[in-house]
Amino acid sequence: MERRKFLTVGSTALAISLVPLSLSAVNFRESSPQTWEARHSVDAIKELYGSSDGIAGVIKLKAPKLAEDGASIPLNIKSKMDLESISVFQDANPRSAVAVFSIPKNGCVNFDLRIKMKTTSNITAMGKGRDGKLYKTVQKVNVSIGGCGAS
Repeated sequence: MERRKFLTVGSTALAISLVPLSLSAVNFRESSPQTWEARHSVDAIKELYGSSDGIAGVIKLKAPKLAEDGASIPLNIKSKMDLESISVFQDANPRSAVAVFSIPKNGCVNFDLRIKMKTTSNITAMGKGRDGKLYKTVQKVNVSIGGCGAS
């Protein structure tokens, strides 16, 4: 029995040591603090990526055209492109930046998230490809009841 326990522990330790340790997260609040203070998405995108221009058609953003309650608006962001990061912005709230995701090499871009919006606004999904190019999509969401304490 001791031999089996030794072999189990040893093989587990070996397997763990062979797992690549390439997963890491970037703290965008530290590396790009002005992104999180910008009131407009164009300004926040420029702070994060250096430009607000992007190639359309690569990132797919699925959001409701009409959100009855701005307190919880579902979003789905997909792309088949090999991106290194993808971010979400909106102009309805006092701060435009919503989220920034680092994507591991050859990672799958298929994110579901919910955001709050005070009023009707455009939602922008912006991504940076491993090729250095920027990709962008914009969708307007009409909000009936504001999700941030305003109607």
